[in-house]
Amino acid sequence: MSKKRFFAYLAPYKWHLRGAISSSILNKIFDLMPPLLVGWVIDTVRGTPPFWIHLFTQSQNAFYLAAFLSVLAVLIFFFESLFQWAYQHSFMTLAQRVQHRLRMDTYHHLQHREMAYFENHRLGETLAIVNDDVNQMERFLNTGLNEILQVVVLMLMSGAIMVSISWQLAIIGMLPIPIILWGSLAYQRLISPRYKKVREAVGNLNSRLENNISGIMVIQSFGAESFEEKRLEAASDAYQQVNRHAILISARYVPLIRMAVVAGFAGVLLVGSYWVLKDNGILTVGELVLFAMLTERLLWPLTRLGTTLDDYERAMASCQRIFHIIDTPSCIQDSPNPVILTTAQGDITLENVSFGYGDNTPSVLSGISLHIQPGEIIGIAGKTGCGKSTLVKLLMRFYDVSQGDICIDGHNIRHLKLQNLRQNIALVSQDIYLFHGSILENIAYARPDASRDAVLAAAQQAALDGFVRTLPQGYDTLVGERGIRLSGGQRQRLSIARAILKNAPIMIFDEATSAVDTETEKLIHDNLANIIKGKTAILIAHRLSTIRHAHRILVLENGRIVETGSHDALRAQKGIYAELWRIQVGE
Repeated sequence: MSKKRFFAYLAPYKWHLRGAISSSILNKIFDLMPPLLVGWVIDTVRGTPPFWIHLFTQSQNAFYLAAFLSVLAVLIFFFESLFQWAYQHSFMTLAQRVQHRLRMDTYHHLQHREMAYFENHRLGETLAIVNDDVNQMERFLNTGLNEILQVVVLMLMSGAIMVSISWQLAIIGMLPIPIILWGSLAYQRLISPRYKKVREAVGNLNSRLENNISGIMVIQSFGAESFEEKRLEAASDAYQQVNRHAILISARYVPLIRMAVVAGFAGVLLVGSYWVLKDNGILTVGELVLFAMLTERLLWPLTRLGTTLDDYERAMASCQRIFHIIDTPSCIQDSPNPVILTTAQGDITLENVSFGYGDNTPSVLSGISLHIQPGEIIGIAGKTGCGKSTLVKLLMRFYDVSQGDICIDGHNIRHLKLQNLRQNIALVSQDIYLFHGSILENIAYARPDASRDAVLAAAQQAALDGFVRTLPQGYDTLVGERGIRLSGGQRQRLSIARAILKNAPIMIFDEATSAVDTETEKLIHDNLANIIKGKTAILIAHRLSTIRHAHRILVLENGRIVETGSHDALRAQKGIYAELWRIQVGE
């Protein structure tokens, strides 16, 4: 199936492909002309030129014959070179286009996969598919497809010429072909499963490298360099071992095939030379030379058939991994006729919502029912692992609920267009991700069309502007990979600025001030009223000072809402919230 899918990707470029195939065929035809030319020259020099040369020149003059052969040689090599350039350019261009389309299709599908996919798959393995596997298919299109085509043309053309000269000698010369083809097919059957293991080993190795480089600070802080080197060495050695098994088979193939080629070549020389020496008129010297050269031209390229099939199997192994991603549908998809909200009012309802991350895992949320009015500020508190962040993932529809319904403005979010749903929600996550680029670019990521003034205003509301202005390059300062040049608090404020700039009607702050100092937190809180004015806001926090001014505070425990009320009312209840508050203020 993956093979058919791969060649189906060539369909949009059928005219380009036809041009490449035509050029390759013509190149191989002209490539087979020099042996014919040598045979014609030898017979002409011996005074027995082929009849067609005599008919063409209508002369026995030695100079005219020599000039004709010389011009013919120039024309043969000119057109051979011309069509070689044409097919190389065409196949390489085709390979680049197919590679680009495959990579973009794979990436497009990955962008729409559910969060569970990325949480359950290693990043390095996914990157290996998008990069290495797609490149492997490009390499096959660059050279492998053309080599298979030229081998077919070579066999047909050479066979036809050889049979026209002497069918008996042609049979002798082509006797090794069945052996070569059988050996190539046997080689393909042996090598195919091994290359599948090679691609899997590449993914494992890339995952280990990606994890180690991303976590270098943790590795160094724990002095785990030696431990990680051993783990990387084990992954690299596993890749080396599976590659070695493939190499052992590949290394045996060519010498065995060459012996079959030599047997055919020797047979042609034996019988052909005997006929010429016997001078029985069956074969001329030129025809013997032509036959020997064609036999060599025919059989030796077949020794590369194993290498070509090697490239083909590598490409098909990569193809299988790529199409597995493309063909696997996302668990989170738009409904057939999705509802589109221009601007949400912010009315949120949860009805008996339950959720668990897997079939065999305990429920994280159980029977959550909640109604949030438009413009209401809701605080959510609770101990670690009680389900606060999971609630955010369900509202953003990164996951679908196991039971119950979540509605926005009376519409079940399963019926809303995913992109439209998420456009109406601005999320400040506790897991902050910044892209490599400037501070300005990272804030403007929420609205690429936003003016510089709008970006600066968002930064001021997030208490980030003062810090940025102390930097030599200001808002053009690069943040580094994942924002490594900024502190945790600075990254958090930048993330808040990005959410402010988005200006969505629903705002979710998931531990939005956990990494900032008390003074900065106060600045953010002072601006919070303006930030969320007229919006529905959900504030999730361990630091209860962040949510004390919310209209309503929900306390989660073991995936259930166990307390509801204002800050003062919950303190008066002397329950879980009151205990958490007492611990945090040191009472």
